[in-house]
Amino acid sequence: MLSINDLKSKLVVMIDGAPYQILEVKHLHMGRGASSVQTRIRNLLTGQLLSRNFRPGDSFAEADIEKRELKFIYAHRDDFAFASPGKPGERFPVKREQLGDAAQWLKPNEVVTALFLEGRIISITPPIKVELKVTEAAAGLRGDTVSGATKEVTLESGAKIFTPLFVHEGDIVRVNTETGEYAGRVEKG
Repeated sequence: MLSINDLKSKLVVMIDGAPYQILEVKHLHMGRGASSVQTRIRNLLTGQLLSRNFRPGDSFAEADIEKRELKFIYAHRDDFAFASPGKPGERFPVKREQLGDAAQWLKPNEVVTALFLEGRIISITPPIKVELKVTEAAAGLRGDTVSGATKEVTLESGAKIFTPLFVHEGDIVRVNTETGEYAGRVEKG
C-alpha cells in the first residue's frame, strides 16, 4: 500500500476501485494542523479530471498496470484500431473518448505506449514528439508581427497548431504532443 508521501506525477493508483493517474501533487501544511496533499488526478476509464485532497491516513493500492508498445493502424469515425507490432492480427479497438487529446496526434503506423489493466486498454500515450504533414496553411502576411509572427495550420491528423509564418502547406513539422506546440520544421514541402 502507498501513503500520501509516495504519490508522484504519472503514478497510477486505484481509488474507489478505479485506476487514476496522478497528474500533479502539491504538499500542503497548514499551521498546527496536519499536512495534506492536494492532487489533480485523471480517471483512466472515463478520462474525467478531478482535484482531490488526501489526508495522512489515506492509503492507495498501486494499480497492476502492464505497459505495451502498440502500432496505430487506422481510425474510422470514433473507432481507433491498434495492433501489436510483431503480430498484426492481434488487434485492440479503442473509442475516441478513451483516447482524449492523444487522438489528434495519431497517424498510421505510429508506435504508441498502451497501458493495460486486466487485459484491456485504459490509456494510450503517443510519442513525445511526432512528425505530421501540414494540410492547410493560410499565407503569412509579411510584416504581420502583431500576432507574434505565428499562424494557425491544420495537420494531417486534423489537429490545429500555431507555427511560424514560414511554414507552408505540404511541409512536415515536428510537434510536442504533451504541450501541443510546434517544435520545428523537419522537411520543406
